[in-house]
Amino acid sequence: MNTPSFPPLFNGLAVESQVDPFDKACAEAARGCDAGLVVHDLGANTLRAALVFAPDVALVDAMAMLPLCGVGFQNALGALAPPEVAVHLEWAGGLRINGASCGTLRVAASISDPSTEPDWMVIGLELPLWPKTDAPGDTPDQTALYAEGCADVNAMELLESWVKHTLVGINTWTEDGVKALHKDWRGLSHGIGEDITMNEISGTFLGVDEQFGMLIRAADTTHLIPLTYLLEGT
Repeated sequence: MNTPSFPPLFNGLAVESQVDPFDKACAEAARGCDAGLVVHDLGANTLRAALVFAPDVALVDAMAMLPLCGVGFQNALGALAPPEVAVHLEWAGGLRINGASCGTLRVAASISDPSTEPDWMVIGLELPLWPKTDAPGDTPDQTALYAEGCADVNAMELLESWVKHTLVGINTWTEDGVKALHKDWRGLSHGIGEDITMNEISGTFLGVDEQFGMLIRAADTTHLIPLTYLLEGT
């Protein structure tokens, strides 16, 4: 069986289908594994993977890894899929392909204090390859990769491409800050200008602040929901 090939400083760890790569990556990170670990499960119906990071900035700035990995996914799929396949990114980590929900990104870190530098951060990816039902018309807002004209996209190649494009994004972010990432993410974002409810706050999704916090315009004021709101398990 072939194994994925990753850039230098990235190391792969395959897990069985009953193991959640995201949980495994968090456990390995907590035990002190090196940054660059890629835990993955290339299942028949779902691609699941998680990347371990060791940010050297405060958590509030390190949270940029979530939108960065989203842009990396769009670039990766864009390099492999037909040009008419459109990928958009939800603020909360959801992925959309040709307008329908198709997988998600997740984030966890060693801490929850925005002003403190985390020991580790994990970004997880879960992507359905095949629809869960033989009647996709029953769930028109849900789709799967191979139902969207991407049947020739190899899951292992997509995983490899995601890691490579994410690395490019990390290098750009390290050298130039978040300006380019903001521009790229906004061009792919889903739902800006639409009504939304997040963290029990309802209003119009205006966009994001410099640190990718969600701005919601309600009747009386503009609310800010920091990206750290999406952290799991802290």
